[in-house]
Amino acid sequence: MTDWYSGSGHITSIQDIYTSLKLHTKSNNKIFIGTDSFVSRERVCFASAICLHGESVAKYFFIKEYDEPKKYIALVSRITEEVRRSVEIAEDIIHECDIPAHKLELHIDASPFDTRKTGTAKFSEMLKGYVNGAGLTCKTKPHAWASQTVADRHSK
Repeated sequence: MTDWYSGSGHITSIQDIYTSLKLHTKSNNKIFIGTDSFVSRERVCFASAICLHGESVAKYFFIKEYDEPKKYIALVSRITEEVRRSVEIAEDIIHECDIPAHKLELHIDASPFDTRKTGTAKFSEMLKGYVNGAGLTCKTKPHAWASQTVADRHSK
């Protein structure tokens, strides 16, 4: 099992994270989840973040996991894996903490769809459909700060 960390870098148990999430949502705050990745020749690092942001709270937790780069040669494979990991984290939170899906927001590290269909933009509608199909809501760049900023910081 891979360790979760607080934003300050201290190992944190998943049970302590769940306790924080329950308290956070009791105050009518949302939980933001995002995953980003970084590819090197040796491996792909996936970093996922659970972010708590509200009136009096701003903290996050993250996990880093590694995989073989040859699995993710195509950009669509890697970005879909990022979203899959975020959906899985959201489903675990819903199940383990009994937090309703509408209190979670996934952040996808993809540009909004445009007619030029370049880079991640050509996959954004598919990825949003994946998240929505799981019963969750999401945002893409430039509003996807949990993946684009927080998770990105730990994927490098």
